[in-house]
Amino acid sequence: MPERHAHTAHEGASAPHDLVGIGFGPANLALAIAAAEHGQADPEGAIRTAFVERQEHFGWHQGMLLEGATMQVSFLKDLATMRDPGSRFTFLRYLHERGRLADFINQKSFYPTRIEFHDYFHWCAAEFTDRVAYGHTATAVRAVESAGTVDSVEVVTRAVNGPSGDRVLRTRNVVVGTGLRPRLPEGVRTGAHVWHNQELLFRATGLKERPHRRFVVVGAGQSAAETADYLHRTFPDAEICAVFSRYGYSPADDSPFANRIFDPAAVDHFYDAPEDTKRALQGYHANTNYSVVDGELIEQLYRTVYQEKVAGVERLRILNTTRLTAVEELPDGARAVVRPLSGGEAYTLDCDAVVLATGYRPTDPRELFGDLAGEFLTDDQGRLRIGRDHRVMTTDRVRAGVYLQGGVTEHTHGITSTLLSTLAVRSGEIRDSLLLRRAERDVRARLEAEAGDGVTAAHTG
Repeated sequence: MPERHAHTAHEGASAPHDLVGIGFGPANLALAIAAAEHGQADPEGAIRTAFVERQEHFGWHQGMLLEGATMQVSFLKDLATMRDPGSRFTFLRYLHERGRLADFINQKSFYPTRIEFHDYFHWCAAEFTDRVAYGHTATAVRAVESAGTVDSVEVVTRAVNGPSGDRVLRTRNVVVGTGLRPRLPEGVRTGAHVWHNQELLFRATGLKERPHRRFVVVGAGQSAAETADYLHRTFPDAEICAVFSRYGYSPADDSPFANRIFDPAAVDHFYDAPEDTKRALQGYHANTNYSVVDGELIEQLYRTVYQEKVAGVERLRILNTTRLTAVEELPDGARAVVRPLSGGEAYTLDCDAVVLATGYRPTDPRELFGDLAGEFLTDDQGRLRIGRDHRVMTTDRVRAGVYLQGGVTEHTHGITSTLLSTLAVRSGEIRDSLLLRRAERDVRARLEAEAGDGVTAAHTG
C-alpha cells in the first residue's frame, strides 16, 4: 500500500493544505486515493490533503449492511479501477490481500455483498487515518482575503463529542462530500419508535419489548423492500405492513443499454445537454435508480405473500395504493395513520416501530460558507452553477477552489452524482483540476513577481 504522508489532519493555519475534504465517505475516500497516487508518481508535486469526518471511524450506510444483501453495482466500479486498473486500491487487490480472490471468482458474480464491499472501503480508508480527523464536524468555511482576492479559506472544525473549542484548517481548495440527509414525510419526526431506515440495524436489534408484534415500513424503493424482508425474517412472530402509494414494487431497469447512463461518458453528454434535454434524460432513466427494486427481491417478496395466503397466516401485508398521513409516538410503540388512495376511510396501525424508507435529499453546501456563499454563481432557478470539473463557479474575486461531490450536482452532472458508479473517474477529474489550477496559480505568481521587479527597476533606474 502507499507510503503514508507525514502531515496530520489538524495542522494549523501556518501550513495551508492543497485540499481539505469535508466528509470522508466513499466519494472523498476515492479522492484521497487519487491524490495519494499522484504523490507517489510525483513526490515533489504531492497534493497535501486533510479530511474531516463527523463519525468516530469510517462507516458507510452501516444501518443497512444486511446479511446477504448484495451491491447493485459491479465490483469493477470500485474506488479506483475505472480511473486506473493498475491501482493498488482496487477491489481485486483487496481480495488478493484478504486471500479470497479465487473464492470470489468461483462465485461467478459481479456483485459482492454489501458487507464485503464495506470491508473493502474500510481497508482503503485505513491507509489515510493520519489525514482524517474522525469525530469532528465542519461548522463553517471562512474566506481568507488578501489584496482583494480570496486565495484560500479556513475550515472551522469542532469535536462532535469531547472538549469544546474550534480548530482551523487553512486550505487553497475545499471539497464538500457530506452525503445525503434522510428525507422524511411532511410533518413526521423520528423518535424512539419512528426511524429512518438508515438506522435499521442499530434500532431493530435494540428492541427489548414488542407488545404489538407489528412493524410498519413506509416506501416503495430498494431500501423499503429490503427493510420489509429483513424485519419479516428477523421477527417471525411479527406482522410486517408495507405501505406505499404505488400498486406494487417497480423493478429497476438494469438492462445493458439503460446502464450506459452510469458510464463516465454519460456525464459529459448530460453536462453539455440543454436544460430541457437534462430534464428528459432524468425522467427517462429515473427507473434505473429511484423508487425501484431488484427484480429477484420483488419475486421473493411476492412468493412470501402468496405462500402465507396458502398457509392462512399472512404476516407480510402489502398495503399498496395507500399513503401514510400521520405518525404518533406511543409509550410502548408507535401509531401510523394510513389512508387508501381510492378514497376509503383512514385507519390506524399500532406497531412496535415505523420504519421510514423514504429516501434522501442533498444538503445545500451554502449553509457552511456564510458570506462566502454570496460569491457563488447560480442559474435562473437559484441552483449552484458547477463546472465540469465539479468546482463551484464563483466571482473572479474568489481564487480558492470549492468542489462538490454528491446529490447537489445532479442537475449539472446527472444521475450518477449520488452513486458509486463514477467515483473513481470523478476523483481523477477533481485531482487533475486541482493540479491544473495549482500550475495556473504558480504561473500567475511568477508573472506578478516579475511585474513587481519591473516596477522596482523603473523607480531605481
